[in-house]
Amino acid sequence: MFTYKSEILKVGVKFFSDKANEDDIAELDALINRRASEGWELATYDYMATSSQIKGAFIVTFKKEI
Repeated sequence: MFTYKSEILKVGVKFFSDKANEDDIAELDALINRRASEGWELATYDYMATSSQIKGAFIVTFKKEI
């Protein structure tokens, strides 16, 4: 059996594109590595753009065996 934890990781402001960039991916990697060091495993993630295409976010879900 697992317990799950979801987090929202906001990305940098976008002026011409709503796509994630290398800095956003570096922040995602850092979050995944921090949670891995706490015993969490990445279960799923998704990038969510906003309708204004200025600021998006990743929703990241981790799991840990209980």
